[in-house]
Amino acid sequence: MKRTPLQRKTPLKSGGARRKRCPVCRVMFTPARAGQSVCGAIECAIAHGKSEKGQASAKKALADVGRREIKVRKEALKTRADHMKDAEKAVRDYRRTYELSIGSGCISCGESQESILSAQGWKTGGAFDAGHFLGKGARPELRLVPSNIWLQCKSCNAGSSKFARKGETVSQGFRTGLIARIGLEAVEAMEADHTPRKETVEQLKAITAEYRAKTKELKKGLAA
Repeated sequence: MKRTPLQRKTPLKSGGARRKRCPVCRVMFTPARAGQSVCGAIECAIAHGKSEKGQASAKKALADVGRREIKVRKEALKTRADHMKDAEKAVRDYRRTYELSIGSGCISCGESQESILSAQGWKTGGAFDAGHFLGKGARPELRLVPSNIWLQCKSCNAGSSKFARKGETVSQGFRTGLIARIGLEAVEAMEADHTPRKETVEQLKAITAEYRAKTKELKKGLAA
């Protein structure tokens, strides 16, 4: 008996793009290109575009609000010591940026920026720090005084005698370099300054804001 070949009513594969439903008008359509999200109607394309932009904007706005809330909460938890660290960092960042901008070398060893970069440029955080002449441990009242903070190479700031001036310790070299910069009278006046300074949290916040703004303005001017 002769068998009739089996005939499929629908093919296994369509051979073309798979149909999908337009998310705007809900009509089924066959994409004309890869990644097509809506049907060919201009109205649907515009509506879908606005929807995507709106969603993206909403997500960004929510993320921004979340970041602001986290920042506010962190700020509320800060102690006076935390605000002191912020203020000191702001002043030191400004002093380091300013000293570098005018071409100063290390106050302690007297080496030039070029020499320091050649010898210490590989160090984490860069080759330069902003160091206190009168240390904040022994003289905390001067920790935020700009004239007590000067550019030092990384080694001198760490107390290494490797790059110290010949026959001097790092601290002695710092004093020698400072006298050359501002004069003996000004150095001795700073050494004799024991005026108590007990900044409030609000004052520390103001100092932080002031010196961050100064640093930003200085960098902006250097980049121009």
